[in-house]
Amino acid sequence: MDRIRSLFQKGEDEQEYQPLSEESQSPEGLPGRHAEDGAPFSWVEYGIFALLGVAMLWAWNMFLAAAPYFQLRFQDDQWSLDNFQSAILSVSTVTNLGAMVVLTNVQYSASYPFRINLALYINVAVFALLTVSTATFLDASPSAYLVFLLAMVACTAWAAGLIQNGAFAFASSFGRPEYMQAIMAGQGVAGVLPALVQVISVLVAPPPETDPEAREATPEKGTAAFIYFLTAVVISVVALVAFIPLVRRHNRIVETRMVDHMAASMTSIEEAERAARKVVSMATLFRKLHWLAGAVFMCFAVTMFFPVFTPKILSVTQPEGAATLFRPAAFIPLGFFFWNLGDLGGRASSLVLPFRQRPAVLFAVSIARFIFLPLYTLCNIHGQGATVNSDVFYLLVVQFPFGLTNGWLASNCMMAAGEWVDEGEREASGGFMGLCLVAGLAFGSLLSFTAAGI
Repeated sequence: MDRIRSLFQKGEDEQEYQPLSEESQSPEGLPGRHAEDGAPFSWVEYGIFALLGVAMLWAWNMFLAAAPYFQLRFQDDQWSLDNFQSAILSVSTVTNLGAMVVLTNVQYSASYPFRINLALYINVAVFALLTVSTATFLDASPSAYLVFLLAMVACTAWAAGLIQNGAFAFASSFGRPEYMQAIMAGQGVAGVLPALVQVISVLVAPPPETDPEAREATPEKGTAAFIYFLTAVVISVVALVAFIPLVRRHNRIVETRMVDHMAASMTSIEEAERAARKVVSMATLFRKLHWLAGAVFMCFAVTMFFPVFTPKILSVTQPEGAATLFRPAAFIPLGFFFWNLGDLGGRASSLVLPFRQRPAVLFAVSIARFIFLPLYTLCNIHGQGATVNSDVFYLLVVQFPFGLTNGWLASNCMMAAGEWVDEGEREASGGFMGLCLVAGLAFGSLLSFTAAGI
């Protein structure tokens, strides 16, 4: 019992594991306060970081929200139909993890703005191809389309690694935890909007299974898919344009530091950044951030089961004569919407209700979230009947709280990381926490195969 109590109290390693500044010990970083380097908070910059967060996970959530469209493309191949969701998760997270491992170990010479821009360009190209694929090569076999789809997933996963490593490190360099929270909030928005776009697109342009007059139309004529793949292209382009003033602002901050520290020998922004940058080993970062790293890892490992269960759960309302919203093509993305709505609410609440002074408690919460997984078995899986015969139970008791705890926990972990390391280690800590986040996604996606046959 003493060991259990020590998780919730400041224990023997209190001196080693504590915030490194008075500012970090405050209950929240209020807008208008100044970081140690004098950089003021800006809502404009906050909004740009939030937009980067949107672009960071838009691709990921597009693949999840497009599950009904992919089911139509794979309906003639039972193996592909049963396993495409887990395959997408595994290819995405393993590729993303590999990218993060490589990028996290390249610290001194890293150009984080370049990584962010490259990621956005890759996403523009990939989703342009996916948009085109909804109207061309319609006679491709399910297996051929699966290969193409997984190749696109791998490209966006590499791009996700670039932008995750770049954006988290870039935000940390400003010395403001609010900007890290902005990225996390943007990721929440990226979860809500694709699912919402999918629901609306299905209601506006019902697929053959929901439109009796279109029964003879081929499922590959995916007007809805065209819409939400195209929106991914637009989001990436907007993020590219919005990122320009943020880079300029960052360069001005670095120039100010050059003057403040009398760095007359430095001739470029890059040289000044590298001089201030401290290369930190993964072991050192883990020693300082072990509770937070473990919490964010477990948080997303548990979360990776929800994309596997959600496409399998149907409305308890009988399809015959039901409104379009309760039919699979709309109800499945509606399930994603409620989970991501909770996730967004959790990420937003971390700004006004922070909980960063007890990292061990955050880790305990990450373990406790396993309780949500058995609740999915009480819902209407594959339309075979629900133990709790209610869509309200599924959407508001299972999906929404599961997402809410994910957003709150993940945001608090990511925001706290920069407060428990030295100033020169902030960029490295941002990249390291991003690596732990992706490692949790990869581990959880591999575990999700255990639920693929349910």
